[in-house]
Amino acid sequence: MTRKTLLTAITTLLMATTLSAQDVNDSTTFKGYLYNAEYEVFIRMDLYKQDITVPGQELYGVLPGYLQREKTTFCWLITAATIDDARNAHLEMVNDYGSEDLMAQLTFEGDSIYTLRQLEGSTIKVPRNGKWQRLPKVLRLKRK
Repeated sequence: MTRKTLLTAITTLLMATTLSAQDVNDSTTFKGYLYNAEYEVFIRMDLYKQDITVPGQELYGVLPGYLQREKTTFCWLITAATIDDARNAHLEMVNDYGSEDLMAQLTFEGDSIYTLRQLEGSTIKVPRNGKWQRLPKVLRLKRK
């Protein structure tokens, strides 16, 4: 193999790797707004750029996302997120008091449907009518 052929092959391989990485970072599977009408909770996320700010709670800085109940300021912060493959991401979450945390898996089921599974740690609770409402360990959400 000549030196020129070898350099061309290496350059082509590097360009293909770069384009492949850009496709993953530009994906929208784990970016956007997910909603569950029954529990009136939503997830706002961008697990790629991890640049979401919680409105009114800028103190926390930029994050991969958060889960919040409508009409409240209480939320669960997504403090770390790892995208495993095209359909699954692992999340580390903590409530905004910092008193409870958990590990969860977010799975894209297709047709704008996602499943949030609480794997270990605390149970997600959100305020509702002056009381704490526990969310189910497996929660289905729809992209809006």
